[in-house]
Amino acid sequence: MSEPFLEVVRVAGVDLDGTNVLVKEVAKIKGVGPSMAVALVRSTGIPERLRVGLLSEAQIAKLETMLKNLSDHVPRYFLNRRKDMQSGLDVHLVGSDLALQISRDIDFEKKMGSWRGIRHRLGLKVRGQRTKTSGRRGVTVGVSRRKRK
Repeated sequence: MSEPFLEVVRVAGVDLDGTNVLVKEVAKIKGVGPSMAVALVRSTGIPERLRVGLLSEAQIAKLETMLKNLSDHVPRYFLNRRKDMQSGLDVHLVGSDLALQISRDIDFEKKMGSWRGIRHRLGLKVRGQRTKTSGRRGVTVGVSRRKRK
């Protein structure tokens, strides 16, 4: 008996649209880009052009386990945290774990007092962009004109 078509499939805490192609939808998960999505789907053995709604429960479970253990199934250069600061291991984080780790890294840089940390603390651009004309937020300060008599 064939599996019923699912409109929404939940994978790694993200709702994936059942009508779209698997690779395109997997790339919507935070921490999984287009290249990683192709590598992930190929390593699971699921056809890349399969619609998400046609996945069986076993295929969804296999996709979930692969997402949790990505560092074992893809080349090292695909991972987003090579030589992690705390553990020293090569890991790949997805979803809320990635967002939490990024905020921890920023807090660590602020606490350490590095250049990047200071820029983060001041709310300025961090990666060397210009700030003379762009990146202005908050209250706009224009030129005030003198009152005429």
